[in-house]
Order: sequence, then C-alpha cells, then structure tokens
Amino acid sequence: MPQIPLGEIERHFWLTRSVARCMDVSLTEAMAEGRLTEHDYAQLITRCRAAQCHGQCEHWLAAQQARADTAPAFCANAEALNRLK
Repeated sequence: MPQIPLGEIERHFWLTRSVARCMDVSLTEAMAEGRLTEHDYAQLITRCRAAQCHGQCEHWLAAQQARADTAPAFCANAEALNRLK
C-alpha cells in the first residue's frame, strides 16, 4: 500500500492551531490542563499533514467571521478538536 506524502510540518502546525483558535480552543491551555498530551498534539499535526484538505481548510479559515462552534466536517481533526471544545 503506497504511503500518502505528508505536507509541510510548519504549514499544518499553523493550520491546526488556527482551526482550534477559531473554535476558541487553546491547544497550549489544553496541554497545560492535561487534556491534551504531547503525543496527542503531535498526532493532530500528523493527521492534518496526511489529510490533503489544506486548500479547503485555508478557505474555511479565510471565511471565518465569528467563532466556530465546531470544526469543519472535512477536518481530519474534527472529532478531537470538538472534544477539546
């Protein structure tokens, strides 16, 4: 089975943090509170890198005018981010 090429780590780090921020979720605070481990955080970034939806994500982020109640349905991290909300 061929492996999916992972996207650029820095780009997907910021996309993940930006989606969380739009939901009023601080990943830094979640880690400090013990709700998110370093391993979980790394998995969020890796899942984003493998998802191939960065174009949709960038458009979604650009269109945000208010806080989002949930992560976008196409987001590979929607379940995890919604749980942190």
